[in-house]
Amino acid sequence: MRVNETAITLDPPSNAVLRFIGEIRTPWAARADCPRQGRHDGPNCRIVLDPVWQAALKGLGDYDKIEVLYWLDRSRRDLTLQSPRGDGATIGTFALRSPVRPNPIGTALVRLLRIEGSTLIVRGLDCLDGTPLLDIKPDRCAFSPKTPPKPGVGQTA
Repeated sequence: MRVNETAITLDPPSNAVLRFIGEIRTPWAARADCPRQGRHDGPNCRIVLDPVWQAALKGLGDYDKIEVLYWLDRSRRDLTLQSPRGDGATIGTFALRSPVRPNPIGTALVRLLRIEGSTLIVRGLDCLDGTPLLDIKPDRCAFSPKTPPKPGVGQTA
């Protein structure tokens, strides 16, 4: 814990069951190396789905951006106040995008580059290598898939 951070004592979680549907492969093995926010010009990363979910990817390739939800399995879950800059100034956990949360669910809006079988190649992740995957959704700001160009628009003769 950092200076002025506050933690609480918790009973073990027992009222929810999540199904991990795959894992995320990134270049980062340690939290200190992981970017604070993913960048769409960052390194290519892989979202490796359990092959039983491959059919669920049908139509996902129509989107440029997708939202990825993942379980921050190596995060603390007991801090109520955090000092994100390490300077002693504290902020409430729910006012931060910190991975330290009561239910450490991470989200990232990533650029979908391509789909190879049950593996998605993406850019924009900000999690550790081997992070369990919870879900994948189209970008919530673009509920409609990409539309093909209209005939004659943007084409030269």
